[in-house]
Amino acid sequence: MKGNELRQVYLKFFESKQHLILDSFSLIPENDPSLLLIGAGMAPLKPFFTGKLVPPRTRVTTCQKCIRTGDIENVGRTARHHTFFEMLGNFSFGDYFKKDAIHWAWEFLTEVIKLDKNRLYVTVYPDDQEAYDIWHKEVGMPEDHITRLEDNFWEIGEGPCGPDSEIFYDLGESRGCGEPDCAPGCDCDRYLEIWNLVFTQFNRTADGEYVPLEKKNIDTGAGLERLASVLQNKESNFETDLIFPIIEKAAEMAKVTYHTDANTDVSLKVIGDHARAITVLISDGVLPSNEGRGYVLRRILRRAVRHGRLLGIEGRFLTDLVDVVIDILGSGVPGLIEKHDFIKRVVANEEDRFNQTLAQGLDMLGALINELKEAKATEVPGAEVFKLYDTYGFPWELTEEIAGEAGLTIDMAGFESAMAEQRARARAAREDVDAKVATPDITFLRDEKLTDDESATSSEVLMLGEGATRLDSASDGMEVTLIVRTTPFHAEGGGQLGDTGFIVGPMGKMEVHTTKKLPEGTTYHVGTIVEGNLQVGDTVQFEVDTTRRLAMARNHTATHLLHAALKQVLGNHVNQAGSLVMPDRLRFDFTHFSPVTAEELQQITDLVNGEILKAVSLNIQEMSMDEAKKLGAMALFGEKYGDRVRVVTVPDFSIELCGGSHVVNTAVIGTFRILSEGGIGSGVRRIEAVTGEAALQLAQKEQAELREVATLLKTKPEDIVARAQQLVEETKQLEHELAAARKELMSGGLDAVLNTAFDAGEFKAVVADVKAADMDELRSTADMVRDKIGSGIVLLGMAGDDKVNFVCMATKDAVKAGFHAGNIVKATAQAAGGNGGGRPDMAQAGGKNPSALQNALEKGKETILSMVK
Repeated sequence: MKGNELRQVYLKFFESKQHLILDSFSLIPENDPSLLLIGAGMAPLKPFFTGKLVPPRTRVTTCQKCIRTGDIENVGRTARHHTFFEMLGNFSFGDYFKKDAIHWAWEFLTEVIKLDKNRLYVTVYPDDQEAYDIWHKEVGMPEDHITRLEDNFWEIGEGPCGPDSEIFYDLGESRGCGEPDCAPGCDCDRYLEIWNLVFTQFNRTADGEYVPLEKKNIDTGAGLERLASVLQNKESNFETDLIFPIIEKAAEMAKVTYHTDANTDVSLKVIGDHARAITVLISDGVLPSNEGRGYVLRRILRRAVRHGRLLGIEGRFLTDLVDVVIDILGSGVPGLIEKHDFIKRVVANEEDRFNQTLAQGLDMLGALINELKEAKATEVPGAEVFKLYDTYGFPWELTEEIAGEAGLTIDMAGFESAMAEQRARARAAREDVDAKVATPDITFLRDEKLTDDESATSSEVLMLGEGATRLDSASDGMEVTLIVRTTPFHAEGGGQLGDTGFIVGPMGKMEVHTTKKLPEGTTYHVGTIVEGNLQVGDTVQFEVDTTRRLAMARNHTATHLLHAALKQVLGNHVNQAGSLVMPDRLRFDFTHFSPVTAEELQQITDLVNGEILKAVSLNIQEMSMDEAKKLGAMALFGEKYGDRVRVVTVPDFSIELCGGSHVVNTAVIGTFRILSEGGIGSGVRRIEAVTGEAALQLAQKEQAELREVATLLKTKPEDIVARAQQLVEETKQLEHELAAARKELMSGGLDAVLNTAFDAGEFKAVVADVKAADMDELRSTADMVRDKIGSGIVLLGMAGDDKVNFVCMATKDAVKAGFHAGNIVKATAQAAGGNGGGRPDMAQAGGKNPSALQNALEKGKETILSMVK
């Protein structure tokens, strides 16, 4: 059965079981900042499992694209490690549970794709008797084909979790290790895991308690490539029809033969795997960059290019492999065929860029490795790793891999230090560039009509520049200036910072750090290409940071109101001496010869907020300078004005010349608060203030802190200072007394706990209730008791107002003798209305009934004694 056919057969089978078939989700997670890329079939469905979203149906089936790079160094060296793979899955959201999940898996494997029943094995969690009985009594799986494994429990910290059951296919004795106890779970290649059924039936609390879920879920995953390798009787996933045609094409291009040399095979498999990952990542919108997902793509692509070089392939070759990937996967993976040409363009651009420096970088690294080995060194210096990264585009992981092949490690701390220094230099350089006009000669644009339009959503790139040099294109990492025909970005001026955001082209993205104007009025953008590349002539989309812009507009209009209020309160001698309008605050410098009193600051604040509360609509007009002067408009400090000027008026309060961003109505400012006032020079004062969201957050923070402090001090807000002074004195005395008391208590208390020791066979066991402040202290006490007895088992419990907690520890020799901390603590917790479990050497659990503490510890003691052999 071909891979594409297998994908459809699986989905159609579960559709016949009333499952809704959903297309594979994008590799880019939606609203999940915890994930960089989708790496499992259930990952996009998490909101349905957690209850945050209602699923389109309670039964769903998918074939999900997945990317994993955690063990990328194993790709090509094992039969089944991949960066890209497809995960078949069927999911139940509070609908069916273990019985149906197990029966349907068996039906699909034995009746639909007709695998030999005698070669199928399963593993179950030791305590999951329900799953064991379904496999043995209902399905008919022989007992010697079922293995109980501690690892068969799926959980990630707090949240939904539960036991799982894995299905294995026996590839035959020739693939095994030959050991008599070889079985599923062995590290050899004989038993291939083809399916995992996760039974999500508990919710793990922060206390380590396992609370049964009201609605139990099913989450399964079966590797498409693995199933294909079994059905097609191939030694590895790489030889299936899903991957092998790519390997054949790469071998043809390299003029080598597969299966004649181990090193050649590794490189061919790496290329075969990576070509699939590259193609699918780009089709889902990931572009090469030095950060995040784009870095994952770049790392995979450059690793593939390097293995092509090892095979003797010169020049560009990955674009031809993209054709093969899309021939294979295009019919089953949405989006590939439609984006075929685009994917090849991105790959070609990135491959060409890396090829320009690859040979030189490999030569340098080879020489460096030889020098280090001659000097008996074992580590590549971090500065050299960074040089390869910065100069030759080598991801540090690639340098680590090549160095590892020569028996060397890399100095990651040194690399990260060099990277931090480079980022600091880049920031300083960017600030320097931003501070001056950094753009090439633009006289060639004199016949172009360039406009500013805040409503513009797209336009054409007319110029790219790096320093004073004009460019046809710019790739990620480059600091550039960019001019478009029509821009919605507002340029820096009038003390207001320039707009920021993103300019997005068909093959790349630029992060705009600031927007400026040339003396003759042309608006240009300064920023960094963060993904892919941009070219002159590209039609680009604009993503202005409108939240930031509105925040600056609030502060800018508030600056005008502040200026007018200062004149009213302090006198007409007040004139602006400078200003800075930022998203988070405003700064206003003015002429005045004495500190502004608290009463005057309050009057100024009241005047400004009074205009805000009036909800006055601004009047913004363009007119001649003469007309503006007749209206009495004030000119702002440091501004140059042409024949036509822009006049911003707050009726009956303020009128100024200004080219900056403003709110349409004073009410949009929200509120105005002065943060500070002080002198900055002879006769010049400075006020800093906040408006809008920043002012609201400040008020909320102060109010919350005041309430919290008052509550903590058990007093009224107005009495906080006196109460705090009293408590400081009391605390000093209590700390001294407490330190002495705790030291004495811990010593005496530990002896009392140790006196409860009893014999459990040849081991000592301690079961006791203790006084502990929290779980950390309970675990710490258990650690000390275990260390004191040296060899044996420790079970401690503590009761609180509404719960009870337990911790159990067993020394290594006790575990070998058959004692299991997880099972002991589980039995103990169940006697107190809880549940739990854990590792054989350490486990913790919780219960809901503190009054049952002693009975629970007695149950724990019985359980310990029952394990004596």
